[in-house]
Amino acid sequence: MKINFATIDQELRPMGRAFKLLNISFSESKLRLFGKLRKKRRVKVKTLGFHVRWIPREDHSQLRLCVFTPQESIKNIPGVLWLHGGGFALGAPEQAEKYAKQLISASPCVVVAPDYRRSVEAPYPAALDDSYTALVWMKEHAQELGIRDDQLMVGGDSAGGGLTAALTHLARDRDEVSIAFQMPLYPMLDDRMRSESAKDNHAPVWDSKSNRSAWKVYLGDLFGSTDVPEYAAPARAKDYHNLPPAVTFVGDLEPFRDETIAYVDNLRKAGVPVQFEVFKGCYHAFEQFTPKAKVSQKALTLLTDAYTFAVDHYFAEQHLC
Repeated sequence: MKINFATIDQELRPMGRAFKLLNISFSESKLRLFGKLRKKRRVKVKTLGFHVRWIPREDHSQLRLCVFTPQESIKNIPGVLWLHGGGFALGAPEQAEKYAKQLISASPCVVVAPDYRRSVEAPYPAALDDSYTALVWMKEHAQELGIRDDQLMVGGDSAGGGLTAALTHLARDRDEVSIAFQMPLYPMLDDRMRSESAKDNHAPVWDSKSNRSAWKVYLGDLFGSTDVPEYAAPARAKDYHNLPPAVTFVGDLEPFRDETIAYVDNLRKAGVPVQFEVFKGCYHAFEQFTPKAKVSQKALTLLTDAYTFAVDHYFAEQHLC
């Protein structure tokens, strides 16, 4: 899908041009290099509480969690697992800070962001395993965290959105943890890249070249196979029944447009409530790079309005194991 800069929202164009001038597009080798150079980010928002927890994985190694809370202690509030973006290869859990601020301001909650293993460290299923470990930990430590175990929510952006979708399928199928609501923003879902929006897309921020490279690193030997599990690439899923209600949005110029639309359609066909909008003139992660733009504010309002509705209406009781 060829992109003309005239079709990009006027407020988004300067940032889009900057990305193109810097030629920010990822080859497989560049992803691996940038992944190794990653540094932990600082949390700067002073209106939130923040601390770090370490929890054990099955192999007895430790998984780092960033925990964002309201400044004042509040009990019996939702718990949100937020999974950061970065094409599965890049990024850090501190990126969840901006979303934690949005959600906590809209309706108090505790946001837990795991430092899941990125694909440059370990390919699929490492990131999903870590996400599931963090979800189970939230359920088991709900009282300690001050959250309701019947309002565990999962959200994420980009690759984190893909992990969100995968995690809702995995949790449903294992039947060990019940998820009340999902927020997979412009999710990375389909390794096959056959849709119009995914093919030959050269939009700013994330294009077809970066997307293919990221899938290759994430899937490893599975890349190009017909046997890629649906938990690795949720667009391959066949059954969308009994998944939690959702909210998502996507830009109409980005590679993930069509797979997001298909995901929403499949949820709705299965009777799952979804709030969704495609934003015209928008490239990938537009609301992160130009948060003050009018279209970005509309997208964030869609997210927070859907989240506050979920707080009042969506619950998922945990089963006794």
